[in-house]
Amino acid sequence: MNARLRGRRPRPDGARGPSRWLVSLVSLLAALATWAVVAWIIDDNILPTPFEVFGRVADFIVSGAAFSNFAASIVKIGIGFALALAAGLPIGFVMGRSRFMSTYFSMPLFVLGNVPGLAYAVFGLAIFGVGATGPIVVSALVAVPFIAINVAEGVRSVDGGLLRMCRAFDRRPVDVMRHVYLPAITAFVFVGVRYAFAMAWKVEALTEVFGADNGVGFMIRRAYQEFKVADMLAWTMLFVIAMVLIERGLARIETRVFAWRKELA
Repeated sequence: MNARLRGRRPRPDGARGPSRWLVSLVSLLAALATWAVVAWIIDDNILPTPFEVFGRVADFIVSGAAFSNFAASIVKIGIGFALALAAGLPIGFVMGRSRFMSTYFSMPLFVLGNVPGLAYAVFGLAIFGVGATGPIVVSALVAVPFIAINVAEGVRSVDGGLLRMCRAFDRRPVDVMRHVYLPAITAFVFVGVRYAFAMAWKVEALTEVFGADNGVGFMIRRAYQEFKVADMLAWTMLFVIAMVLIERGLARIETRVFAWRKELA
């Protein structure tokens, strides 16, 4: 008995997992019940009931439309993130190493991070037209500031004494990058990717609404043009569920990758 108790680690916040899940479930059920009551009172096609929307969600899943359109959106996000990492990692590194480069890039990154999502969507349509290029470029532009700024903070967190010791022992730049900088910035990159994903995913879907021929945003626009409110809500619900699952997946990966830090603490 004592061994089993010693093997269990209490949660830092003192809360129990099942109780938190129960509270979340009760909150979700209360929201659905409120939705059902309001839809029953209005009794109009402009606000379908939760059962109608869930039925459309099931139809999209069974027909394969959900998987094909989400796959198209995720591919665009993935390519956009690859471009954002290719640009954000070196920019963040030089910002963390040089005060001049930090000042040089701070204003462009600030502008990129504060441009409204609607403006990105319109510009993507105007410049690239209908297709996959606009959402890819837009998601990359949205993600770059978050990645670059977090990488810069990670580089600044490196102990200066450790760098001086590396120079004193004539360590190769490749070794310094691998054994000093990389461990320092990895956690910051994960944080940047999570925040960037949350923003880029929404802006990418908005860009699809204006200028795409597939994807979740395109299907929302199609349902709007056909005035199928249940379909619009169903695609929005699928979008939110997918976003939560991916974000939770990223958080779980981050927790497992950096579990050694908590054990050391």
